[in-house]
Amino acid sequence: MFFDVSARRYSAGAGVVLISPERQVLSFSFVLGETCSNNAAEYQVLIVDLEMALDMKILQLEIYGDSKLIINQLLGSYKVKKEYLLPYHQYPSCLLERYDQVFLNHVPREENRKADALANLATTMALGENESTKVYVCHRWVIPRLLDLQINESHHTFV
Repeated sequence: MFFDVSARRYSAGAGVVLISPERQVLSFSFVLGETCSNNAAEYQVLIVDLEMALDMKILQLEIYGDSKLIINQLLGSYKVKKEYLLPYHQYPSCLLERYDQVFLNHVPREENRKADALANLATTMALGENESTKVYVCHRWVIPRLLDLQINESHHTFV
């Protein structure tokens, strides 16, 4: 599971990419309902991810995030110094105990591009509280069609 957030002045979005052992990919974007610090938003998206995986009965999880602070706080390498982050740290710590096996990994931002794009999408769309939408990302290439059209037109004689 890859996760990321996009926190801006008036909105925050979260992106999640779940990849199954069979290489099936599930992508999610969430609008976070309240504005908060970037670190609080990172914890919130991780909480949503952990709850979602538990709901799906996934009990073995590899987690990848580009927030060095959040990953290292959960690993116990860093202390939680900001008091307002304590509840954000405690809740996912309890959720992690419900898994059979969890690996927490910090990844560079470049390796977290899909989750980052989904987080930015959620922030940009800024849907209301009870709104949702489906966004389909399709692979398309239009230039060959334009070239075919030009070739066909060049074979016609106009009088």
